[in-house]
Amino acid sequence: MQNAKLKNYLHLHFLVFIAGFTAILGELISISAIPLVWFRMFMASILIFIYIKVAKVDIRISPKSVIKLFIAGVIIAIHWITFFGAIEVANVSIALAMFSTGAFFASIIEPIVFKRKVIWYEIIFGILVVIGIFLITQSEIHYIKGIILGISSAFFSSLFAVLNGKFLQRHSATVISFYEFISGVAFISLFIILFRGGFSIEFFKLSVADFGYLFILASVCSAYAFIAAVHVMKVISPYTVVLSYNLEPVYGIILAIILFPEKERMSINFYYGAFIIITTVMLNGLLKKKRLLKRKRS
Repeated sequence: MQNAKLKNYLHLHFLVFIAGFTAILGELISISAIPLVWFRMFMASILIFIYIKVAKVDIRISPKSVIKLFIAGVIIAIHWITFFGAIEVANVSIALAMFSTGAFFASIIEPIVFKRKVIWYEIIFGILVVIGIFLITQSEIHYIKGIILGISSAFFSSLFAVLNGKFLQRHSATVISFYEFISGVAFISLFIILFRGGFSIEFFKLSVADFGYLFILASVCSAYAFIAAVHVMKVISPYTVVLSYNLEPVYGIILAIILFPEKERMSINFYYGAFIIITTVMLNGLLKKKRLLKRKRS
């Protein structure tokens, strides 16, 4: 039993490492954010559909649920576009540091969606996150577009995560992922047709390197990561999973510094700000666990 749990903990941290590596792939892929996300969601939809057929997963849901998942799919598409857009105009470190602010947005969105009171320490942590952002903005003002895109990405990610928390009460993660990825592809396709003059032959011309990186992004970082996370949650508590995923920016920033030392060299204030944000996120998770244990005892 202990060995099985240890294997799942190691598997979980491998998934967190994969999440951090997503940003590295965003830096390596040469195409811009919108086509990048279109290819990612399109490839992932096909791979999840193959999994559904092999595993014989029932994907029949009500039209009302389809509409809700379509909206969520649009939100995750925008989240990924703004995230990869932040990497494009700034760098991996900026994108991931700003992405860490997601916990702050979740503390605002969650009480609205789940109709609960705002917890006192969430307000304090919110202020600390703002201080962290201020330090980063002051020292890296030339990356202001990337900072704005990164914060936007964190907001949409939090909104998506909170909504998915509601959807998981009724549907499996495989079904949710499939409909959200399909709707993301449909949304971006419509955007390209209406505002980018439609699809062209050039759009589908990918270099061998880009195709390879996109396939890893779609298969390992999307389809596999989504399905594997559900398997891990059967053994490890959702809280531990969420807390572990807070290490994603840490893994990603360390990888970025190793792989792209010139582009990722930042001022000392950036690292102070990033440390404040990431530490705040971890403390938020720990206090939430303490609160949950108190509730269970009473």
